[in-house]
Amino acid sequence: MKRGLLVVISGPSGVGKDTVIRRLLELDSKLVYSVSGTTRRPRPGEMPDENYTFLTRDQFEKLVEQGAFLEHATYNGNLYGTFRDRVEQARDAGRDIVLKIDVQGADQVRRLMPDAILIFVVAPSEEELVRRQEERGSDSPQDRASRRQIAEREMTHASQYDHVVTNDDVERAAAEILDVIRRARERQT
Repeated sequence: MKRGLLVVISGPSGVGKDTVIRRLLELDSKLVYSVSGTTRRPRPGEMPDENYTFLTRDQFEKLVEQGAFLEHATYNGNLYGTFRDRVEQARDAGRDIVLKIDVQGADQVRRLMPDAILIFVVAPSEEELVRRQEERGSDSPQDRASRRQIAEREMTHASQYDHVVTNDDVERAAAEILDVIRRARERQT
């Protein structure tokens, strides 16, 4: 059995990563999503171990000490990390796994797993990104301002990714990412 692909999806807050990933999972049953751990509070409608594994800061820091994370980073004051065992189990079972991580985490994964496929998702314009962030409605004005500053910094990293995909239409963006994944699968055979 061939080892599964590792697909990393990054992009600024509000660009629609979750929506695109949901669509990818609907379109391709060979893909599995890696649920990250975080210390941030759940947003309305988020389910534990479906959207994130919600942890206290102490729990998270203990997991870091134990080497439980493939990558981990601080984003907007909260800790986020990808569970190493979840990624390895999926890949060893031949499943292609999708990670949604920020640029700090993607840089760590790039160094540890050079076979990872790194995809950066962008909005069609800065104005559209700001509109999407405000439309979300779950962040305070301070959080939105902080996320906009982080987005500006993150955009400077787009050129370090294997592929940059514009999320101007979810179906088109998902199809473009699936094409990247299909080509990588063909190279494996």
